[in-house]
Amino acid sequence: MNKRLLNVGLIVLVDMLGFALIVPLLAFYADVFGATELQTGLLVSSYAFMQMIGAPILGRISDRFGRRPVFLISIFGTLVGFLILGFADSLWMLFVSRILSGLTAGNISVAQAYIADVTDEKNRARGMGMIGAAFGIGFILGPAIGGTLSVYGFDVPAFVAAALTFVNLIAIFLWLPESLTEERRAELMNLKRPDVSINALFTALQRPLVGPLLWTRLGFAIAFNAFQTVFPLYALKKFGLDAQQTGYILAYIGIVLVIMQGGAIG
Repeated sequence: MNKRLLNVGLIVLVDMLGFALIVPLLAFYADVFGATELQTGLLVSSYAFMQMIGAPILGRISDRFGRRPVFLISIFGTLVGFLILGFADSLWMLFVSRILSGLTAGNISVAQAYIADVTDEKNRARGMGMIGAAFGIGFILGPAIGGTLSVYGFDVPAFVAAALTFVNLIAIFLWLPESLTEERRAELMNLKRPDVSINALFTALQRPLVGPLLWTRLGFAIAFNAFQTVFPLYALKKFGLDAQQTGYILAYIGIVLVIMQGGAIG
C-alpha cells in the first residue's frame, strides 16, 4: 500500500477519533452550565456553520500553498479548540471552542485533495474508501471511549482528544510530505473556480437530475445532525441515561451505519 495513503488514513482516523470523543458529551457539558435546549442546538450547529465558512477558504489556501500547511493549520486549530473545551468554565467558552474548531475543520476535504494528488484513476477509489473507513472507525470508537472517560469529568475526554490531536500534529509535521508540486499549484490557481455561493446551491437544487440527490442528502444531514443534538438530552430526560451509556448507544449506531454502508449497500 502507498505509504502516503496509509499516513493520511491514520491522520483521518485519529482526527475523527478525537472529534467523536466529545460527540455524546456536548449536550451534557452544556447542561452543566444551564444551557437551554435552544442554546444546546446552537452550540452543536455552530461547529457546522463555521465549517461551512472555513472549509472553502482552507481549500483555496491548500491549492495555493500546498496540502501540508493547511493540514497543520487545521489540526492546530482543532487542538486549541479542544483545550478551550477542556478548560471551559462557562457556556460562552464552549461556544468559542466549537466555533474555532469548526472554522479550522478542513481536515477531511484536504485529505481528499491529498489523496487525489497522489493517486491515479485506478486506485483513487481505494484511497477515498480509506477515508470513509477511518471516518467510520473513529465514530465507532470515539463515542464509546468518550462516554467511558466522562465518568471522570466532562473535561477529561476533551483533554484526551487534545492529546490525540497533538500527536496528529507532530505526525503530520514529521512524516507527511507535501503532495502538491509547484507546477500543479500554478495550474490550480489558473483554473476557473466553481461557484460555491448560496445562489449556486439553489440553482443546483432545481436541476432535474442533481436536485433530487441534493435534497435527499440535505434531508439526511438535517435529520442525522438533529438526532446527534437531541438524542443525548432525550436519553437523559426520558430514560435517565448518563453520558457513558449514551456514548455506548452512539457507538452501536456507528457500527450499524458502517455495516449498512459497507456491507448491505455494497
